[in-house]
Amino acid sequence: MAIVRSYGATKEVTGSCHVFEVGGVKIMIDCGMFQGEDEDKNEDAFYFDPASIDYLLITHAHLDHVGRIPKLVKEGFKGKIYATSATMDLAQIILMDSAKIMSEDFQTRYKKALRKGRETKLKKPLYEPLDVEKTFQTIEWTNPEYDKYYDLCEGVSFVYRNAGHILGSAFIELSYMQDSDSHTIVFSGDIGNDNGLVMPNLNKCDASQALYVETTYGNREHQPIDLTIKEFKDVIVETLNNHGNVLIPSFAVERTQELLCILRSMYESGELPKCKVFLDSPMATKATTVYRSYADELTNKCQENVKEDGSVFNFDSLVYTETPEASKGINDIKSRAIIIAGSGMCNGGRITHHFKHRIWDKRNAVVFVGFQAAGTLGREIVEGAKWINIFGEDIIVKASIHTINGLSAHADQDGILAWIRKIKDLKKVFLVHGEEESQKVFKNVLKEKLNLDAHIVGFKEKILLD
Repeated sequence: MAIVRSYGATKEVTGSCHVFEVGGVKIMIDCGMFQGEDEDKNEDAFYFDPASIDYLLITHAHLDHVGRIPKLVKEGFKGKIYATSATMDLAQIILMDSAKIMSEDFQTRYKKALRKGRETKLKKPLYEPLDVEKTFQTIEWTNPEYDKYYDLCEGVSFVYRNAGHILGSAFIELSYMQDSDSHTIVFSGDIGNDNGLVMPNLNKCDASQALYVETTYGNREHQPIDLTIKEFKDVIVETLNNHGNVLIPSFAVERTQELLCILRSMYESGELPKCKVFLDSPMATKATTVYRSYADELTNKCQENVKEDGSVFNFDSLVYTETPEASKGINDIKSRAIIIAGSGMCNGGRITHHFKHRIWDKRNAVVFVGFQAAGTLGREIVEGAKWINIFGEDIIVKASIHTINGLSAHADQDGILAWIRKIKDLKKVFLVHGEEESQKVFKNVLKEKLNLDAHIVGFKEKILLD
């Protein structure tokens, strides 16, 4: 009997973690970090023995899909990890950044606790940079290529298909034998938006009996990409022409590269007013370098834009600020700056410092270009907060706030439906990686439009597959 147990991304967007078991072999799909309201779950012990997991298959490198891998290794996992080459390269950057942030945060809290005599009560970081190094040095990593079939173990094989979400992303088709019959289950990971800016379109899934599918935007549709780009450009041009500044909280992987693609196009066409564009994120800078290394996996448009030096996204107005001193120097620029900084959900990182210095000025604009999970500062601002608290200081929000969802790297409701519609032999659909309200809407739409019954997966729920 094949079984799937889910330990994250159940009735929530983050913390993706599923364990597929067949014939006594345990195969984990992703091991992501919880973000927002549920981030305290990261401190919990795994609800299974990490040493019992034989294989870990990674769909892509976003933190909510890879963020707890060093914790898994730290607590006993010794199996094999499978991830595309690009995913592995990005994961190293993202996990090391995560470890450094947690370590720095711990040191700050430790100093405060020391003064109060409470240092022994502090929880240590989930993992440290050394744990990340061990994850890549002591664990065997294998890099499957797209559309090639691999035997995982006796009776189980898999194939990675391009998910069109971020560089290296994949949905995974797992085939296994049960009662002398061959069965297939697909884990979607996150599937792409097909906006044509940086990543090629999501691949087709031909057939599967069971599907675990993301539903981040299962309750809504993105506006057309042309309108999205126009809306983005309008905010940029209007704000700069009014001598304001544009603050863009952005995820280091994919969203930042899409923004650079648009801004470069604006610069080359003369649409971009005179300004400085600051990419104020060391992690985004490193990620952009990885994208450059895999330019042949990007859209034809990106490949055509490759310069003689190999760069894909650079233009004269773009400035990379990697050091804290360079980041602080941005404060000296009073107008006509575009500042792209992490974290994408504003729950830390350099963007919070820029909010402190600029969100109270009505000349400025804040542009959200990605999903804001419940419980994050970004969600608070998007939902209309008049005041926010940063570093213990209450700050009034006077900057104009703009949410542009069409740039999402996730498929919307129509996109998910279109992808599922082409899957032959599909009998069971399981909804994960979405807030419950979104999943309820998508479940009804799936029944109405495709006559498919779907199940909303619960935390630690055990699913038996026929």
